[in-house]
Amino acid sequence: MKTLPAYDVYLSLGSNIGDRLAHLQAAMHELGQTPSIDIIKVSSVYETEPWGLHGQRPFFNAVVLIHTSLSAMDLLRLCQKIEQQQLRVCGIRWGPRTLDIDILRYGNMILNNLELTIPHPRMEERDFVMVPLNEVEYGLLEERPGIRRIAGNWYPVEGYPETFL
Repeated sequence: MKTLPAYDVYLSLGSNIGDRLAHLQAAMHELGQTPSIDIIKVSSVYETEPWGLHGQRPFFNAVVLIHTSLSAMDLLRLCQKIEQQQLRVCGIRWGPRTLDIDILRYGNMILNNLELTIPHPRMEERDFVMVPLNEVEYGLLEERPGIRRIAGNWYPVEGYPETFL
């Protein structure tokens, strides 16, 4: 039997329509139920000001580290399927959404095609990505304007107790 290579992948999750936390939890549940995905670490949930298009409800954002044997394109398709299950409607760029899942990094891969760019091309410009990413990667709990930590360990991962602030 051939063993498929597996990669460490960082995903960003965001929601600002409806029950924002429930949308993030539903995404995590679907990721966790996928046989070729192991959830390794999950950041706190942060409430963040909208980026790019103001005048909309604040987002809940989080970052998750997974270990997967899915290809980058198969993972993209899975993320899109999960977004659709949460009734995401693609409309205005940077506009409101029930769920947004972005692939930030996929191992050491560099990819740039019409559907997917890895690493995510604008992640370092976005505090709503970098604050939870730095928490997952380095254990940093940062304070930045427009970002408020609202729930720690909101999705149970073995070895981490579930707590809320």
